[in-house]
Amino acid sequence: MSQATMSGVINGVDVSRLSATIEAVQNDHNLATFRFRATNRWINGGHNRSTVQSFYGAGKEDTLRTVPFVLDADEPPVLLGEDHGANPVEYVLHALAACLTTSLVYHAAARGIRVESIESKLEGDLDLQGFLGLSNRVRRGYKQIRVSFTVKSDATAAQLKELTTFSPVHDIVSNPVPVDITINTI
Repeated sequence: MSQATMSGVINGVDVSRLSATIEAVQNDHNLATFRFRATNRWINGGHNRSTVQSFYGAGKEDTLRTVPFVLDADEPPVLLGEDHGANPVEYVLHALAACLTTSLVYHAAARGIRVESIESKLEGDLDLQGFLGLSNRVRRGYKQIRVSFTVKSDATAAQLKELTTFSPVHDIVSNPVPVDITINTI
């Protein structure tokens, strides 16, 4: 992350702390290693619940989260669910929107670019034939995701788009990530 030598708060980001974080990671690459965790329990039908609380980062276990974040997932009735929460592919859109926005804001702050407002709209195209096993030529996940931003800032659209390229979630959904699945039976 390139950074201007600044202090204060830009876009709600404490750029002094951001600069200190960048410097600390430059001096000790081990501080850049994070391991995020989630647990999930099936409830009924398409309804399941994830909890997110602990993670490892900056060289230690995080102990500040005393209460977990709870995320319910389900399917809408048309997909045989009871609509107790967004469905998993909708959570992917949320994760992508949130990460693109955060990346844009943090990198803008590091460069001294002021952002007044950001809104985004996301759409993903999914063909159920893949999920239902009706065609091995149809992808099981999104065929395409479209993201449209409306940003009020002193930067150009090209500058802002470049800032979104640092998003970890964009990288995750754009490039294959190895997923190791282990099943334990009881």
